[in-house]
Amino acid sequence: MSNPQSIDARLVLLSPGDNCLIACTRLAAGTSVQLEDGAVTLPKEIGLGHKLARHAIAAGEKVLKYGAVIGSLRPAVEAGEHIHTHNLDSDYTPTYTLDEGKTFVGHA
Repeated sequence: MSNPQSIDARLVLLSPGDNCLIACTRLAAGTSVQLEDGAVTLPKEIGLGHKLARHAIAAGEKVLKYGAVIGSLRPAVEAGEHIHTHNLDSDYTPTYTLDEGKTFVGHA
């Protein structure tokens, strides 16, 4: 059984049912962090205040933050992977990024 008390002190779990954790500091790629099911090495930098997967999450699954759905993952992610606009679609507002082919509403 998972134990939220075993989560790395540099990460915060906002609500017991959340499937993401929030970085309390910038975490460089290659940093090892303790999650409930063991240590993982972060594949990419996680910025201050950004989300990372608490455990593996399937493609299309809802992401919970503060106990509320904030969006749906496009690809599956492994524990410790960054969750942000590059792989998460908002379920309540359009997701805007600087990715090629994506624009703000009303702008070419």
